[in-house]
Amino acid sequence: MSGFKLLDVSNNRDKSEDAATKGTADHPLGMTVHNLPSATVDAQARQTGGRWKMLAVLLVCAAPVVASYFMYYVVRPEGRRNFGELISPQKPFPDLTAQSLDGRAIKLKSLKDQWLLLSIAGGECNEACERRLYLQRQLIEGMGKEKDRVEWIWLIQDEAAVPTKILPGLKEATILRMPLSELSNWLAPAAGGKISDHLYLVDPMGNLMMRFPADLDLANAGKAKKDLERLLRASSSWDQAGRDPARVSSQ
Repeated sequence: MSGFKLLDVSNNRDKSEDAATKGTADHPLGMTVHNLPSATVDAQARQTGGRWKMLAVLLVCAAPVVASYFMYYVVRPEGRRNFGELISPQKPFPDLTAQSLDGRAIKLKSLKDQWLLLSIAGGECNEACERRLYLQRQLIEGMGKEKDRVEWIWLIQDEAAVPTKILPGLKEATILRMPLSELSNWLAPAAGGKISDHLYLVDPMGNLMMRFPADLDLANAGKAKKDLERLLRASSSWDQAGRDPARVSSQ
């Protein structure tokens, strides 16, 4: 009997130890599988959330700058006033031929691909003509490194000879002759004025798009300069300085 009890106790002890061992072995495995990946996911979530918050802060800071550029260059609010008067609708180059001082025929359309600052006067070039030519040169020189994007044009409306004394100061100008009748069909002065009263601006696509007031002088030339600067900035993504000289011809 005692032997049977000892055997029974021994068997029970073995079963208890097996159950304990089995139960103990299951728990660490469960902890290993489920707990460690959870900590990694939490860390990744915190890192992603931090990046989104930083991006949101940057967007909030940049929003006023982006909005101001959009309003300035795209919406063009009525509150912003130009010194020059915008011509609407814009008037494209007419299919006309001018003549250089050396007698070459020049198609107006061949002057495209540059901003053109135009003045008009008779060949004798009186005092008012000389002032406008001087203002043209000063405005273009005032563009600094962008000045190569603007071309100085003097359109002579008659057959009068140009005084030799002013030619040295016109080396950088393009001088062309066109009859006044043809110029009048293209250029539009302010009401009650003459086409020779103004400086005109043609964009690189060949559209007459702005005229400056007849009272333009050195005192208010800075306002005209600001108009030019704004237009050059707004067109910098698509307008390149220079033009193929071969295009300025009768073709």
